[in-house]
Amino acid sequence: MSSPVLTIRAVRTRAVAAPLARPLRTASGTIPESPLLLIDVLSEQGPTGRAYVFAYTTLTLRALKAFLDDVAEAVAGRPAHPAVMYDHLVQRFRLMGRQGLVGMALSGLDMALWDMQGRVLGRGVVELLGGQAVPVPAYDSFGVVDPVADGDALRGSVEQGFGAIKIKIGVGDLTWDLTNVAAVRAIIGPDVRLMVDYNQSLSAPEAIRRIEALARFDLAWVEEPVPAEDLAGHARVRAASRVPIQTGENWWFEHDMAHALAAGACDCCMPDLMKIGGVTGWMRAMGQAAAASVPISSHLFIEASAHVLPVTPGAQYLEYLDLAGAVLSAPPVPVDGTVTAQGPGLGMEWDEAAVARYAY
Repeated sequence: MSSPVLTIRAVRTRAVAAPLARPLRTASGTIPESPLLLIDVLSEQGPTGRAYVFAYTTLTLRALKAFLDDVAEAVAGRPAHPAVMYDHLVQRFRLMGRQGLVGMALSGLDMALWDMQGRVLGRGVVELLGGQAVPVPAYDSFGVVDPVADGDALRGSVEQGFGAIKIKIGVGDLTWDLTNVAAVRAIIGPDVRLMVDYNQSLSAPEAIRRIEALARFDLAWVEEPVPAEDLAGHARVRAASRVPIQTGENWWFEHDMAHALAAGACDCCMPDLMKIGGVTGWMRAMGQAAAASVPISSHLFIEASAHVLPVTPGAQYLEYLDLAGAVLSAPPVPVDGTVTAQGPGLGMEWDEAAVARYAY
């Protein structure tokens, strides 16, 4: 079934600061709310595509909105074809590069265009990619936890059926890490996989020291122990570690992925749809992980991740961290520790009353 040719009429953006069910504390700072830019791509023929991007901090929301509003003028009147638009914008910004706001805008538009294609055909994006909506194993993603105050939440995740849980560490010294991880392991038991995330907070020698001490807790992976751009540091930690090293959420497009894999920087990887280039970028990058026999998980964006992971060789986990649920009329609900793609398109509908309430 081929998609009718659609033309972009306009792009509407709205900034919101949505509440998070669990404010996210990390070793690199606390995220108290979810700063999102909601994107609606309107076509001349009627269908609208929806997506959102995550700004990390409200400090970037106004700049991101202004930039995407300007980009909207450059895409109006062009075919609403994701891959064609992707290549057009890559060429348009080649001299500037695609990191930061440029990459976020390009990826957000790409996801919205895929959503539009699915809506006009009445099918989920996963079907357009050649797959089907199936339950994808997910891990429940926490920030820094207090095992006493957050014990019920951790136990609740296990009772919901999550077979894996991630916590963030690195806000204190090694003794703090050991005490915290030991307490969490005791709460969730030996059969639930446990991941830890340092959020880029350590040097390579310190990461090696801490990971060796933490290995006794049967960790599934240690995420970003050193700064994301330090590929040599990640490779050094990986070579010395008995625990798999995870990175990838800060890779910008497929070339960053290629550099990291070539450097031997990770045992497993987790690209971010907003940084890897949206659905189109993910599809162009995922073969690299397959060729290197590196398992691949998603970072954030549960709605779109549930569509790309079923067609991804070596798919491992979907990160369950609900960024947009507060402004969606029917956010994805995990079932027995899995998430299944919704449709048509990416399956997202804005709760307009909530969008107005949390407007930034």
